[in-house]
Order: sequence, then structure tokens, then C-alpha cells
Amino acid sequence: MKAVQSFYESFLSYHPEEAARILESFSFMEILRLMSQTTSRNVARLISSMTPALAVELLRALPDGMLHSTMPEFPHPVLASLMTRMTSEEREQFQRRIPSSVVKELSLYMDFPAETAGSLMDPRVIALPEDWTVGQAIEQIRTNSSNEVYEIYVIDREQGLVGTVSLRELLIRPLDDRLKAVMDRDLLAIHPLELREQILEIFNQGKVLRIPVVDLDGHLLGVIRNRDIVKASQEDATADMQTMVGASADERALSPSWFAVRKRLPWLQINLLTAFAAACVVGLFENTISQFTALAVLLPVVAGQSGNTGAQSLAVVMRGLALRDIRPSQWFIVSSKEVTVAFLNGLAVAATTCAGVYIWSGSTGLTMVMGISMLASMTIAGMSGAIIPMILRAMKQDPAQASSIILTTVTDVVGFLSFLGLATLFSSWLG
Repeated sequence: MKAVQSFYESFLSYHPEEAARILESFSFMEILRLMSQTTSRNVARLISSMTPALAVELLRALPDGMLHSTMPEFPHPVLASLMTRMTSEEREQFQRRIPSSVVKELSLYMDFPAETAGSLMDPRVIALPEDWTVGQAIEQIRTNSSNEVYEIYVIDREQGLVGTVSLRELLIRPLDDRLKAVMDRDLLAIHPLELREQILEIFNQGKVLRIPVVDLDGHLLGVIRNRDIVKASQEDATADMQTMVGASADERALSPSWFAVRKRLPWLQINLLTAFAAACVVGLFENTISQFTALAVLLPVVAGQSGNTGAQSLAVVMRGLALRDIRPSQWFIVSSKEVTVAFLNGLAVAATTCAGVYIWSGSTGLTMVMGISMLASMTIAGMSGAIIPMILRAMKQDPAQASSIILTTVTDVVGFLSFLGLATLFSSWLG
């Protein structure tokens, strides 16, 4: 009996991958019984070499004593990749059963910042060993798949991703073919810290609909689907529509009134302060306005046009940031384009405005002031609408939350200052 046990221990120690393949054909309870008769190191190596679905089940079923002693023997990247396949509730329960030092180490492999592949991926993927047959793979899909399946991911006995097999390929291959013989080894994978902008660029090339996520050691962590990225981008865009006007992204049409007031009122107060700032600019030219009342009539025209120009620029840039078409590093290209558009539009609008003002007032000086002010304010507004959200994004702030208020202040101040300042400068020509 001792000789059999010694042979068993030696086999597990020196050939854990082969032992794992054999044990996978045993019943679940039989696997647990055999694991209780070997060392913690062998248990860790066996579970690490099994199919991820079975490995996760075994981790959950290990007695507390065995689990506690086995954890230090696990390679942390492998253990982290297995834990990502648990639900959040299962993961919390599991972490309470293992040493806190191990939990701390695992957090380095499992906690991913927002907007990265790790935070957006779906860990529920079918990953099967390369030494499995096509028949085994089809049976696994038939009995254990709860999600739609288009392809399976093929891993080695160290949980490393080595290839993919499409569902169509599985159905046309002989049942006794090994997955390693039918899999596609030419695959694209990304690191969990890749940013969403980079993922979108890959999808926009139109070559793939799903991208596996792997760690630095090649362990499969999950998959990112094109539709998930599109959905996340759409949710961001709709949230930006609300935050741009001072409403909370958390507010819904049927949210309680007090919740809506609490979220909106602070921004309305801030907007009031910016309005007073613009009013102060007008107050600086009180004497000029009292002398030439026509200025008061035309002042809203300048402010309105510059505000509309800035809003157009802001909307385009905000959409580009939300869809990840542009990045803050491209600020010069984007702002140059918006300045050019605003300048050309300003020329056309200024020409129309000048014609109207001259017909209305008959004053050459007032017409000149109006035209120059309109062109200058619209150009600056276009530039501001492009730069403000990109500066906020570069500062790690939400551009949708404050861009609109800042832009309104800038366009009002610039519009009033340019129009009234020029009117004061050329007051002798306004008569």
C-alpha cells in the first residue's frame, strides 16, 4: 500500500498535467477524495492544470483547512485568472476563506482601472485544454454553456491561451480530433490594462468581433465583445448629454424631485456666478452703452452667435471624446480644424450681419465694429469649444460636467468684451 501511495505521489509531483487530464474523467467527489490524500503543493498544481470550469468548482469545494494550506502554493496569476470566472458574490465568499496576504497579492492581478480592458471584459468564456477532443468540446458546450457561443478558446495545461476554434470548425471535424490539431493559432489578444480607445481602434478596423484578454503570462482572463464596447460608449454619450447641461448622469426621468434638485441646483448656482461675471464686463462699458443705445440692441446678437459657434464645436469634440475617435494628445489638430471652421463661418455671418446693421443704422463705424467683433468672438468661441473639453479630459476630469458652463462664460465674456471694447475704441466713428 505504501508503494502505491508513493507511486501516486511521484506521478502527481512529476507529471501534474497528465495527472490532471486523467483525473478529469473521474467523478467530482472522487477527485476531491484523491486530492485529500496528497500534498498541498500537488493539489495546487493539479487544479492549475485542469480545465478552468472544473478548477473553479474544485476551489469552491475544497475544505477550509485544505484551501488555506493550498493557497500559498498557487501561482498568483493562475489563481487570479480562475477567480475572475466566479461571480462577484462567489469571489467575495472565496476571499473570506483564504489568507488575507494572498487576497492582497491577488488584487494586483484582479483590480483594473475604469476604461480598461480588464474592467470591460466578460470572464465567462469557454476555455478548454488543447489535448481535449472535438467530441469532448462539443459535449462541454452542450452541457455547460449558458451563453451564446461562437468560438471556444484553447489553453494549455498552464492556463495559457494558445488558440481558438470556431463552432463551425468543431461541427465539421471528426469527433476524435484533438483541439490542438484544429485550432487557429493566429489570434489577437490584449492586456487587461489596455485603454478603451485602443480597443475601439482594433474593432474599428473591422477584422474581429471578439478579443481575448490575457495577462503578461498569457493566462486567459476573459473576452471583450464589440457590442459591449459600443454599448458602453453609447451609455457614456447619453450620460454626457445630461451632464453637459448640469444634470447628473445618475438622474432618470422618474427620479424623485428632491434627488433632481440636489443634483442640479449646485450647477445652477455656479452658472449664476458666471452670469454675474459676464454682467461685470458689460458694466465696465456702462458709459459707452448709455451714449450709444444701439449697442444694447446689438449686444445679444454677438453673444448669441459666439455661443452657438462654441456649442457646435463643443458638441463635435465631446462626441469624439465619448466615442474615442480623438484623444487629448490631438488637441492641436482638433483645435486648428475648429478654429478654421469658426473663422470661415464667422466671415460669412459677419458679412450678413454687417449688411443688416448698415441698412438698419446707416453707421459705417457701427457696421465695422459689429463685423470685426462677430468674426473675432466666433473664432475664439470655436477654439474654446474644442480646447476646454480636451483640457478637462487631460486633467482626468469629466469634460461633460463642466465644459458647457465654462464655455458659456468664455463666449459671453469674449463677445461682450470684443464688441463693447471695439465700440469704446472707435466711439468717434459711431455717430
